[in-house]
Amino acid sequence: MVTISLCMIVRDEEGTLARCLDSVKDIVDEIIIVDTGSVDKTKDLAKKYTSKVYDFQWIDDFSAARNYSFSKATKDFILWLDADDVILEEDRKKLKQLKEKLDTSIGMVMMQYNLGSDPQGKPLCSYYRERIVNRSLNFKWHDAVHEYLGPAGKIIKVEIAVTHKKEKQRSSRNLDIFEKLIQSGKELSHRNYFYYARELNGQKRYLEAVKYYEKFLAEDGGLFSNYIDACIDLSKIYRKLVGKKKAVQTLLRAFEFGIPRAEICCELGRLYSEDKDYERAIAWFQIAAKLETPKNTLGSVIHDCYNYFPYAEMSICYFKLDNLKAAIEYNEKAAQFKPYSKVVQSNRKYFNSLVNSSKQVLDSSK
Repeated sequence: MVTISLCMIVRDEEGTLARCLDSVKDIVDEIIIVDTGSVDKTKDLAKKYTSKVYDFQWIDDFSAARNYSFSKATKDFILWLDADDVILEEDRKKLKQLKEKLDTSIGMVMMQYNLGSDPQGKPLCSYYRERIVNRSLNFKWHDAVHEYLGPAGKIIKVEIAVTHKKEKQRSSRNLDIFEKLIQSGKELSHRNYFYYARELNGQKRYLEAVKYYEKFLAEDGGLFSNYIDACIDLSKIYRKLVGKKKAVQTLLRAFEFGIPRAEICCELGRLYSEDKDYERAIAWFQIAAKLETPKNTLGSVIHDCYNYFPYAEMSICYFKLDNLKAAIEYNEKAAQFKPYSKVVQSNRKYFNSLVNSSKQVLDSSK
């Protein structure tokens, strides 16, 4: 059986590090923790799990820190995680099975990354990331922020997930790194136009965000899901700054880059619903509900857009059009995917009250 080194970079993670390490400590053969400047008890906590705790002077470069952590690995493969990641029990079992089957002919293992969850623990958004790599191929991280590993060797994709359970609030850290790079005269890559735009958007610097979203959309060669996200993000900005027409035009641009995606159709439906154009909203939600959830994509997928959300929204639209029968029908379709949804339950209660009231009126008129 192959051996695995877990490599992590951390800073002020005393609240989440133990949760992460407890979920994987019995699967990996070596734990390497690189601390980039903690002022809490992160390092003391890490030393309870491993003697291989190293300091790395932070230089505003995630890749540099991750490459240092990789340089300390000694096992056949390297698994990387962040401190606010966790491997849930079902995925732990699968990962153990994968380790038993894995051989050194494999260069890279792509695993699911689950972001956010509903009340039942089902992921709201998922995508694949390069997660386990063969140490002999000397993988290197690239980009100072939103870093990535370039593909190499034989690549396999597995249905095993790492679940991200974010605890910290959003900060300007990534934006600060981008701006220091720009101030130093470094030209951003096409890929980083997208990520810089997202950081600007997150800080509500909308006009600057528009500039870089547009630069990203103007060039081919990016990840399809990034084009989808860029169109959605940019449409929301245009909705605030310009109006609905520009927002709709921006969403429709997504069809230039690939097959229709339910995320875009739902956004179009939402726009028309907000403007009380319920018939057009229903048309877009109908399309979204008919699309299959992408399976062979490395980009992100928002699962609710392919089932629950369009049905729930159509229920509301039909109600607004005074079509109670259709409103009930589509609320029940939404319930097939999320019977525990508070929206579904509230709508059901309200719709039933309307039906009962109508019956009482009819009975009293006889």
